[in-house]
Amino acid sequence: MDFRSDTFTKPTPAMLEAMLNAPVGDDVFSEDPSVNELEARMSALFDMEAALYCPSGTMSNQVAIKVHTRPGDEVICSSLAHVYIYEGGGIAFNAGAQVRPLEGDRGMIAAADVEAAINPDDVHKARTTLVCLENTSNRGGGCCYDWEEIEKIRAVCDANNLQLHLDGARLFNALLATGQTAAQYGKTFDSISVCLNKGLGCPMGSVLLGSKAFIKEARRVRKKFGGGMRQAGYMAATGIYALEQHVDRLADDHAHAKMIAAALLEQTFVGHMLPVETNILIFEVHGGWTPVKFRDYLEREGIRVMAISPTQVRMVLHLDITPEMVEKTIGVIRTMA
Repeated sequence: MDFRSDTFTKPTPAMLEAMLNAPVGDDVFSEDPSVNELEARMSALFDMEAALYCPSGTMSNQVAIKVHTRPGDEVICSSLAHVYIYEGGGIAFNAGAQVRPLEGDRGMIAAADVEAAINPDDVHKARTTLVCLENTSNRGGGCCYDWEEIEKIRAVCDANNLQLHLDGARLFNALLATGQTAAQYGKTFDSISVCLNKGLGCPMGSVLLGSKAFIKEARRVRKKFGGGMRQAGYMAATGIYALEQHVDRLADDHAHAKMIAAALLEQTFVGHMLPVETNILIFEVHGGWTPVKFRDYLEREGIRVMAISPTQVRMVLHLDITPEMVEKTIGVIRTMA
């Protein structure tokens, strides 16, 4: 029972069958029919002009940032943003840009703070060109942006000639939890990266969305980053299958997360827990328990979780966690004191 991340899922038998039967070609020549179908489906879903299939969410984010910026520019994002703390310093390495990290709330930043962080037109200052949001926020415990705040940030970007990128690593979780629509996002962001290998259960892949001109340049940057792929349709087929079969079932993960959260909060050794909005739980342990001790205890019971700080544990629900596994996990938690 692996709760460490929703990246640990294995393809279902039906997904493997979709891979086996996928028509393929050479994607570098734009001739892989499965890749082309996935890109077309995603761009239509988000009402955006074009899409580009990438091996990972990190690559799609980094390609987007490279296209949107020039060396020496500044990117505004949360201090907890994946693009800032979990992509290997890629903004500096790949784009030659620097970051203005904002404190925010659980990885979400506010329009007023974005506006205050924009540098003046001064040769002594880096040129602010891009704002990056993350939805849901990984280090924020899977929390979701209020749509009104996103619209306010968009207005700030428009008023200051900034581009707006979304790291939508778990965007389908946010759409399901909030009732927001993919088309709303497509009309609001200049570019969106949507991971397929988290809640949707694919073995790899992310789709970058934007205008035709943006994606044309993104394809060139992907090639420079070493991301030219050949018969990638075998992997793209998993994304097509997931869009058809694995989106609505995310509600099960959200429900399971809330069930486990309720059991944890019954225990006196569990301290502050971030609000559980989607499929991620982040909580503190104390009273003789450390995150490492908590992790090791559960591992002896066949349950794997992550100690992510000196005080916090993370658990993530996904399609490989069955109701029976949730029930057993809750039972083990109730034996702890």
